[in-house]
Amino acid sequence: MVGFEPATFRSQSGRATNLRHTPRAADAIAGASGTRPPYRRPTPHLRRPRSSRDEGRGAGDTHRPVPDPRGGTWWGGGVTTTFLRSGDRVLLTGDSITDWGRDRDQPDSPWGLGHGYAGIVAALAGARRPDLGLTFHNRGVGGDTARMLRDRWQADALDLEPTVVSVLVGVNDTWRRYDSGTPTSTDEYEEHYRAVLDVTRGRLDARFVLVEPFVLPVQPGQEAWREDLDPRIHVVRRLAAEVGAVLVPADGLFAAAAARTSPAEWAFDGVHPTPAGHGLLAEAWLDAVGLAAR
Repeated sequence: MVGFEPATFRSQSGRATNLRHTPRAADAIAGASGTRPPYRRPTPHLRRPRSSRDEGRGAGDTHRPVPDPRGGTWWGGGVTTTFLRSGDRVLLTGDSITDWGRDRDQPDSPWGLGHGYAGIVAALAGARRPDLGLTFHNRGVGGDTARMLRDRWQADALDLEPTVVSVLVGVNDTWRRYDSGTPTSTDEYEEHYRAVLDVTRGRLDARFVLVEPFVLPVQPGQEAWREDLDPRIHVVRRLAAEVGAVLVPADGLFAAAAARTSPAEWAFDGVHPTPAGHGLLAEAWLDAVGLAAR
């Protein structure tokens, strides 16, 4: 988790559990043996064959809905216009908000997506546009700052050769200033963030989705974090404009949600989303790329 050490909760039985060592839900599949069955990639599904209806449009171009001669349009009455393309390999990376329980032993299995917003994004994107044949990878690492993300960028990003790269990082750069007296200047943050974008643009033909870091005032003193976090949010917005990225305005989204209820309803410690918070973030991500619920 993002700098949340230790994280102790109580299960329904009342037993105290450190979140870092909580058995993964998927481990229940293993049964009494305590071993998880190896992941076997499913046989690729059959794709709709190209026809005269596809003339003049790329394999993943959904910006021009195509009428279906049987009535309506393809996929349930309409083709959703989306930033994503056929066959895209989507990388979601950042800190523990993205990580959120992913299985590092089988990183490219369904268990490797975690059970936070990244897993929800993968599930709903696949359900809403199965024709695109999307592949998702989660490489979030709890506690990461922008510098730490940059340090592992080769292995956890470039080597995967994604066609879409989604980044959410920054709250730990702020948090470390207040919990351990280790500040990261806004200029340093921008340097590291810009570096991962630049090297990706130079090596891969990838598009970007940049997610604003966010915080809600749940814990004492978190109101003061705004002076450190707000400039980082502006960095993300500026970089998104420079590289032509899709921007997910998460900070304002969570603030608006908290105003309707309470901050703890959406981020239980001000940083880590609740299940509802992960759902909110996932829907915002999908909406930003054109895959909102209809």
